[in-house]
Amino acid sequence: MFEKFRIGVDIGGTNVKIALVNKKGEISHPKTVPTRAEMGYEYTISNITQCIRDLMTEAKISTNDIEGIGFGFPGQIDCDNGVVRILPNIPGWIDVPIAEIMQKEFNVPVKVDNDVRCMALAELNYGAGAGCKNLICITVGTGIGSGLVVNGKLVRGASNAAGEIGHIKMEMHNGLLCGCGDTGCFEAYVSGPSIVAMAKDYVRGGKSAKFREIAGSTAAITPAIVCQAAQQGDVVARKIFERMGEYLGIGLASVVNLLNPERIVIGGGVADAGDILFEPLKKTLRHRAMPIQGEAVEVVPAQLGNTAGLIGASLLIDN
Repeated sequence: MFEKFRIGVDIGGTNVKIALVNKKGEISHPKTVPTRAEMGYEYTISNITQCIRDLMTEAKISTNDIEGIGFGFPGQIDCDNGVVRILPNIPGWIDVPIAEIMQKEFNVPVKVDNDVRCMALAELNYGAGAGCKNLICITVGTGIGSGLVVNGKLVRGASNAAGEIGHIKMEMHNGLLCGCGDTGCFEAYVSGPSIVAMAKDYVRGGKSAKFREIAGSTAAITPAIVCQAAQQGDVVARKIFERMGEYLGIGLASVVNLLNPERIVIGGGVADAGDILFEPLKKTLRHRAMPIQGEAVEVVPAQLGNTAGLIGASLLIDN
């Protein structure tokens, strides 16, 4: 029987990635178009539509060869109705019925979900979560996003908003201010911005640090520069990542105690630090989680990198 393809679409703040995906999770004919949020969502949708048509022409296929199109968005999604509720970092996308728009355009099934849930699906089927039935997939970058798999099924919750691990409360009073407006949230302590804030505090406190030298100025410090300094042996930078790992371990201990997963898969820019983050994370998690749950869980880096969103979006057709 002739194999049908799916199309995966991964929406980012800067670019949209689009590709054909087969049943083995292999991508082909990858394309990228600019998001151009300042032009409005209609402009972005028009670009995506044309890109999909170009992809099909290049691959010499028609809509009859397409099983469905899956979209992953960085924000809150009404999966049941295929509506983008809001994208915090891409202005203008409010209550956009993307599934209906694209179904009319291509006359194939269209599914939509949060981008980290897409990543979780991809890692579960083809990556670091293969073979698991209970999995937590998190990304640590500007904030903390997560996708939860329980008994082999993606967890979406009563209003398709499950998985906000980044807003677990770490402090009762006087915690750090979070982007959500509350205080003491997990991601206020563990994220790219918190790494930069801690690095700047060290510099202001008179500490000499290699990341200040690499950056050229305090204002130019980034998480990647702090990571680079840590990997070069800078004591202050390594201390920052040790603290990040400890915070991650504490926050994830609550999740492990609640959900008892077999594996936690960690991706995102901050996770690129490797062992200087993972070792304190694992040590803290073992110490702070309850013994039975703590012994059952393995913490591993994500495997699929930048292709996870595309692959996972294509898997929405079955999920």
